[in-house]
Parts: sequence; structure tokens; C-alpha cells
Amino acid sequence: YGHSNQLRQARAMGDYLIVGVHTDEEIAKHKGPPVFTQEERYKMVQAIKWVDEIAPGAPYVTTLETLDKYNCDFCVHGDDITLTVDGKDTYEEVKTAGRYRECKRTQGVSTTDLVGRMLLMTKAHHSNIDEDLDYRKHTDNFGKGPKGHSPWTGVSQFLQTSQKIIQFASGKEPEPGDTIIYVAGAFDLFHIGHVDFLEKVHQLAEKPYIIAGLHFDQEVNRYKGKNYPIMNIHERTLSVLACRYVSEVVIGAPYAVTADLLDHFRVTLVCHGMTEVVPDKDGSDPYEEPKRRGIFQLVDSGSNLTTDLIVQRIIKNRLEFEARNQKKEAKELAVLEAMKRLEEEKN
Repeated sequence: YGHSNQLRQARAMGDYLIVGVHTDEEIAKHKGPPVFTQEERYKMVQAIKWVDEIAPGAPYVTTLETLDKYNCDFCVHGDDITLTVDGKDTYEEVKTAGRYRECKRTQGVSTTDLVGRMLLMTKAHHSNIDEDLDYRKHTDNFGKGPKGHSPWTGVSQFLQTSQKIIQFASGKEPEPGDTIIYVAGAFDLFHIGHVDFLEKVHQLAEKPYIIAGLHFDQEVNRYKGKNYPIMNIHERTLSVLACRYVSEVVIGAPYAVTADLLDHFRVTLVCHGMTEVVPDKDGSDPYEEPKRRGIFQLVDSGSNLTTDLIVQRIIKNRLEFEARNQKKEAKELAVLEAMKRLEEEKN
């Protein structure tokens, strides 16, 4: 949602937004291994509602030649400077030419912060963190100090405002003839699996109006366990609202899809993906009412990516990174010791 907010701001500066997305090779060279593949990232960016077009395989250093190639008047980046692997500003050329604009970075979020949450895959994430030493040891992974945490997710609180929700929301009410479709879930670490599912749901009707019900953090933790959700309810709300297939979000939707909910939103269809449906607290089927009305449908997204798989990718990347660092440190230590021995032999 930090990236989405940057794209929202960029789109407001002009009439047409083209987003350059780097290849895996470019990212690995300048930043380290990406979590998502380039194909996944192309599709994710294209699904953000402020994006008109993507430029796949965009060069890491933005040049005037790139801007001219796509007929762009200027380019936009956040107010955090990006450097190449040899320490040069990647926007130096376009800045000098006066074809650069800047937007504000989203406060309270960073990729590093989210990665830190995923690496802390313990139940402590949901316990009383003030008494948990293991958690306190890892607070450097998070955006804020121990006092700014949600009691449910244990992660740094993203400070949601009504203004931010208004900026992200479409503001469109359903029109006559719209098919109102309801989907519900955690939508944690909003990813390509979610996008594929929502796109398939969107294709079910000529004029779809999709309402996404987001469960509260404690509800998600009940059926997902571990330290899920990685993102708190406020963060998940913005992530889902940024998707072009979603018209409205119910913040803290009930786990069971009730008659009241269906009647209130005049829902004509309820969809669920191919993931397991965990029974409600009383053991009942949360989709009992829409099934009774004959308006329930399972939708196969065709994607096998899950939040669990993303977390596994992160942990794998981290372990490989640590192994490389240990190897590098051992090599440097061996060189230092060899130099020390030579010095001693000289003396």
C-alpha cells in the first residue's frame, strides 16, 4: 500500500501514468533478490487502479531516453533517494533536465519493516510483547518502538486516517444493473493470488460491483494461527482498496456471512477461492446463509501463490543472505590473519 500510495500521488500530477517495473536481474544486481518474480510484479502493478500502463523491463537508471521512448513529460519518485550499486543517484540525468517530480513517502511502512514481521514467525507476535524477550530482541526489525504496537498483531501501528481511506476509496455507489458480489477474507500481504482471484470474480458479471469483507486481526489469527496477519486491518484495507477490481471494503467484516449483511448490501453473489473454509467459533459453516439462498460460488483463481508461500520465500532469501555474509566475513577474516602472519614474519 506504500507503493500504491506513491502511484496514486504520481497519477494526480498528470493525465496518464506509465509505471516502469525492473527485471529480476536488475533488482538482484542493485538491491538483492526480489521476493516476487518479474511476471508477478508486472501483473501486481497493472492491477493498481491508478496505473494506466506498465513498462516491463525498465532500466534501473532512469534516463531522458527512457522518458522520450514512452512520451513522458516527467517522472515521479518518492522523497527517498535511490542509488545504483556504485552509489550514483539513479535520477541524476532527469533531475538536471528538470523532468523530475517528487511525492511523499508513506509514513509507518517499509518493505524492510514487513520483512521483519515475516521473519518473526512465532506465536509471540500475538502475545503480550512487553513480557516477551524474543520479541523485544527483534524490535529493530520494526518501524516503531515497542510502545507503538497493536495488541493483536504485535507490529508497529500504521496510523490510519479517514483522509487516507477517502484518497484510496473509489467513492462509487452501486448503480442499477450492477451485480453486487461479496468476497471475504484476510487479504494479508495483498499479492498476485488475491489479484488473480478478484480478476476472475470481476469477470463473472457484465457490470460487477465487488465488495471485499476484511476480517479483524484477532479473527484472522483465530483461523490462520502463527503470527498472522502480517499486516494489520488498517494496512490490509488500503492494500485491497488500491486494487482496480474492488469497489468497496467492509472493515472488520463478520466471519459468518449473515442474512443482515447480504440484505444490507443487496448482495447477488458470494464468492470464495479454493482455500480451506475454517468453521466459525461455534463450528458452523460461515457460508451457510448464501448457500441456503443459492448465491454461493467457488472461484478458482488459477494461482497457487499464498501468503504462506511469500513468507517462505522471504525466510529462504534471508537464510541465503546470512550464509553469503558469513562466507564473506570468513574470507575477510582469513585475509586479515594471513596479512597479520606476514607482518609478524617480517618483524
